[in-house]
Amino acid sequence: MKTVRRLLYGEIIRAVLFVSLGFLALFLFFDMVDELQVLSRYGSQGYQLQHALLYIALKTPDHVYELLPISVLIGSIFVMARLAQSSEFTILRTGGLEPAMALSALLKLGLIFSALTFFFGDYAAPWAERQAHQIKAPFQGQLTVGQTGAWLREKQDQKQYAVNVRRFDGIALMQEVRIHEFNDKGQLLAITTARQAHIQSGRWLLGGVEEKSITEPASADKMRFKSVQLTQKNWPTEISADMVAAALLSPDRMGTWELFRYMRHLSVNNQNAQRYEIEFWRKIFYPLSCLVMLVLALPFAYLHFRSGQIAGHVFGGVLAGISFSLLNNVFSFVGNLQNWQPLLTSAAPALIYSAISLAAFWWMVLRR
Repeated sequence: MKTVRRLLYGEIIRAVLFVSLGFLALFLFFDMVDELQVLSRYGSQGYQLQHALLYIALKTPDHVYELLPISVLIGSIFVMARLAQSSEFTILRTGGLEPAMALSALLKLGLIFSALTFFFGDYAAPWAERQAHQIKAPFQGQLTVGQTGAWLREKQDQKQYAVNVRRFDGIALMQEVRIHEFNDKGQLLAITTARQAHIQSGRWLLGGVEEKSITEPASADKMRFKSVQLTQKNWPTEISADMVAAALLSPDRMGTWELFRYMRHLSVNNQNAQRYEIEFWRKIFYPLSCLVMLVLALPFAYLHFRSGQIAGHVFGGVLAGISFSLLNNVFSFVGNLQNWQPLLTSAAPALIYSAISLAAFWWMVLRR
């Protein structure tokens, strides 16, 4: 069995690597075309070709994360179909390779691909995304949303805070920050404005601060407040840089742990976390789709091929991979609109394709 695993794993890994490199070259070519337009737009501000090339290189981990499950499907289908056409898999079956043993061997390989996908999606891609934005931010400007910026809420003891961030560099520096402080009855207590704020662990370091706090009313129809100018001020908060970025960007660029923290943050502050819960469970289930892809490819080893039929079946594998990605996105959007259960919304595509692949495997092995 060790020899069989070495044969299957070697062939599949080489095929998946070849397919991944092909797709990656195509995606990087498209990125290069886009960056040539950006280069012409920001060239007068100092954005040069070496910046564009480094930015494109830093997009590679994100592309690998998106493409790896599809590459696993196409590569494994090609290997299984070729082994069936050359009768090598038939010889392995004659030598004692039972269907359960073949399925178990592929699932073990699938765990390796799943771990690799999780690494790229949770560590490599977010880190590279931050570095890429840091390269382009000085030329492109800072992140912002509309005319009002991003709004966040937080509870601290008996107080509530509504935080407005107009611009964010995507790393740790924010500009034009306003912090509204309320008591537990919803009454406004103070408004703190800062020209800039630097996100640190467990706090924000505010710079150029003006703090307006409401004191006891002078009369029944008038309010009294005092204004204090400060050079710097520390504001303790659990709002991280990824949480601010999530309010400005798509949550699919966040890591699993940061998504979980932000999801809990929204729930604690009585805000709708449906979108982020769905994205959190997608982050959990997406690496496991590599297992689904390998199970989906296994029935191809039990087919009987004539010459020239492999290309058609590989093309069918491409369509299956594209349909899986499409179904994954459709369930995400529809689940968010229809308020479906996030866990089932994210797991449904993998469960559907797992059922299809196992049914095909049962039909090919037991019935034929």
